[in-house]
Amino acid sequence: MQDAVKMEFQSEAKQVLELMIHSVYSNPDIFLRELISNASDALDKLRIESLSSGGEEEPASAGRISVRADREAGTVTVSDNGIGMSRDELVSYLGTIARSGTKEFIRAMREAPRGDGDMIGQFGVGFYSSFIVADRVTVSTRRHGSGESWLWDSSGDGTYTIEPGNRAESGTDVTLHLRGAGEPDEDERTGSKDYLSKWALREIIKKYSDFVSHPIYLEDAGDKKEDGEKPEPVNSMKALWVRPESSVSEDEYREFYKHVTHDWEDPMERIAYRAEGTNEFHALLYIPSRPPFDLYYREGAHGVQLYIRRVFIMNDCKELIPEYLRFVRGVVDSEDLPLNVSREILQQDRQTAMIKRSLTRKVLDTLKRMKQERPEDYAKFWDKFGPVLKEGIVSDAKNREAIMSLCLFHGSKSGRTSLDAYAAAMRDGQRSIYYLSGGAPSALTESPKLEAFSERGLDVLLLGEPVDEIWIAAAPEFEGHPFVSASSADIEIEGGPGGGGPEAKKIEESGLVSSLKNVIAGMDLGVKIEDVRLSSRLVDSPATFVQKGEPISPQMRNFFKAMGQEAPPERRVLEINPAHPLVRRMASHAEEHPDDPGGLGEWAALLAGLASITDGEAVPNGKSFARTIEKLLSR
Repeated sequence: MQDAVKMEFQSEAKQVLELMIHSVYSNPDIFLRELISNASDALDKLRIESLSSGGEEEPASAGRISVRADREAGTVTVSDNGIGMSRDELVSYLGTIARSGTKEFIRAMREAPRGDGDMIGQFGVGFYSSFIVADRVTVSTRRHGSGESWLWDSSGDGTYTIEPGNRAESGTDVTLHLRGAGEPDEDERTGSKDYLSKWALREIIKKYSDFVSHPIYLEDAGDKKEDGEKPEPVNSMKALWVRPESSVSEDEYREFYKHVTHDWEDPMERIAYRAEGTNEFHALLYIPSRPPFDLYYREGAHGVQLYIRRVFIMNDCKELIPEYLRFVRGVVDSEDLPLNVSREILQQDRQTAMIKRSLTRKVLDTLKRMKQERPEDYAKFWDKFGPVLKEGIVSDAKNREAIMSLCLFHGSKSGRTSLDAYAAAMRDGQRSIYYLSGGAPSALTESPKLEAFSERGLDVLLLGEPVDEIWIAAAPEFEGHPFVSASSADIEIEGGPGGGGPEAKKIEESGLVSSLKNVIAGMDLGVKIEDVRLSSRLVDSPATFVQKGEPISPQMRNFFKAMGQEAPPERRVLEINPAHPLVRRMASHAEEHPDDPGGLGEWAALLAGLASITDGEAVPNGKSFARTIEKLLSR
């Protein structure tokens, strides 16, 4: 029988452990996830070794992990019947941090590319998370195929001992002697959670290790076992994403969705995806039937769950899904992704970017198929998530055309339509896609700016959401068709001029336009009017406001103000309808009394007020506007 051998680490060892315990991990629960993950790896290694050596697979097929709490002893033990470790492996795997020393450890952390995930294996970080909650850790292990077992013991103080053990079968027991067990917990790192409670341990296992492929059994030393009682594993082991779709029923898929999202409704769509090759991962994604309450909250739960080899890493992993697909729920399971040293934060690198591109393409392809094959379901999806998806037109230039093809709009003539359908229904000679923004479609339908388009049978897209005015500035055309605002001052409506004909010439000769310009220049109408001109777009209304330069609706300007941002300079043009009786009467008066317009200012105020109202905007000075109407009516 060999005596225990006490081994001393370098003098920096204690400093390294303090660094790991107090700086690397943010959540003390992680210790159980790491130990179960190590146990699962040991079982997988035993299976691989058995198969590669031509041996029986039976030892690995009976693999199990147990978590045992002993309140009287103040210990938690994680056990497995996996491959185990030899004496040399114990020294190599569990002594690396201290043996390497603080300087080498920090140097390796700095030199590892973008937070190399292999750091965890190289430095035993996962195992050393045990010292977050324990002041002493013992490891009893026996290597598969070996007749020797070993006992490793350390208090995390810079030393450990190794001595022969008495384990009868291959595998490993990791026993944590919890810090302050049986006493009030004063450690800020562990908080107030009782890790000797089966319920606390069960909660952690269900959160982090529910889909580990080996059964995890939870035991309490104080429980009495009934004769013939068969223990049940705590984890479900139902990692549906790694199973062939043909072997999983739709009911199972729906139940899994409710399990990971806590949503009581069935999902609208399911996306199962598997990527193989150098960048291997599985994904099981869902599109919910209803938007989550925090869909538009910047700090909301936006992202999918990340697993690595079926071990839970984090919720709401935003790095794997673009912001405009934040309504997508589900899981992504990678064989290996670069995490930070504590495996709590995903690092951005080429592999992560590739997974994000693959998932984005898969989701967009699924939506495209739904739009083509199940238009009614897609319409329901669009009503709930359309504004969010349109954000991708701005943020994802690579997939811009694909996203634009998925968008649905309200057309003044066609009703609900898409850009593809709009382009296909264009009249002969039409190149432009006309749109009008700045309010709900029901309100925009009544806009005077649409009158000439309606008369010519031209469809106009009615863009009623704030995001519409943002994306349309980033995407000036669709498949070669430029977007043209119906409120633009410089618009040339295809199909020929309209809105007055010979009447326009009479109005020009009357001098009304120049008179209005002079009168308006000396008035305070509450809005800045840069110019007055005759309109070719008005048919029934006397006047409307249009925009010079970049068209921005009054509603969008108010949005900028609410956000504390400065909107682009406002350059309004008052267009008047030369065929309208009111304008013709004003022109006759201006022609008859060129030196005495006689109340033209009141009529100018009336036209400006009417133009504001038809734009869905409040009249700047309501009391003054009401008095102007009273005066004009009393004559």
